[in-house]
Amino acid sequence: MAAAAVGLMAAAGQRLGCGWGRGLVSAKEEKEVKAGANTVIEEKTEPTEPSVICPPPRSRNYVPPEDIQSLLEAHVRKIFGPSLPDQWQQTSLKENKLKFRLLDQLASELGHAVPNSQLHLMCSAQDVLTFYSTPVKEGSKFDELRASELPPNLKICWEQ
Repeated sequence: MAAAAVGLMAAAGQRLGCGWGRGLVSAKEEKEVKAGANTVIEEKTEPTEPSVICPPPRSRNYVPPEDIQSLLEAHVRKIFGPSLPDQWQQTSLKENKLKFRLLDQLASELGHAVPNSQLHLMCSAQDVLTFYSTPVKEGSKFDELRASELPPNLKICWEQ
């Protein structure tokens, strides 16, 4: 069987005009193979740890603190300077470095980050206040239905 495979490959090489055996390996590659046969290759021993570690899943529940407005105002004044007008909610977030610092500090302190898909919507401090004032519940509508009082003819059963 192996002899037949070698014969087929040699014939394919001759059809391509490469000569006998040239269809498989060039002369330069033959020299490299011969030189490599005498060379000892040392294997690198590296730990088999994964290069990227997946963080544990975060809970998506978020309940805004009672003092979210004063907390946000303190962060805005700290990052943008104390010379802000009384209407601090109108502070523009056009400068990306300051916007990043504000959102990063709030995310680490509150444990709730603005998703990438909504970053472009954060144009002023009022937008940030609106985002962080909105509570988030984890779960689907089916979970809510199951927890609520249902009529006696309706049941939701989860197969697990």
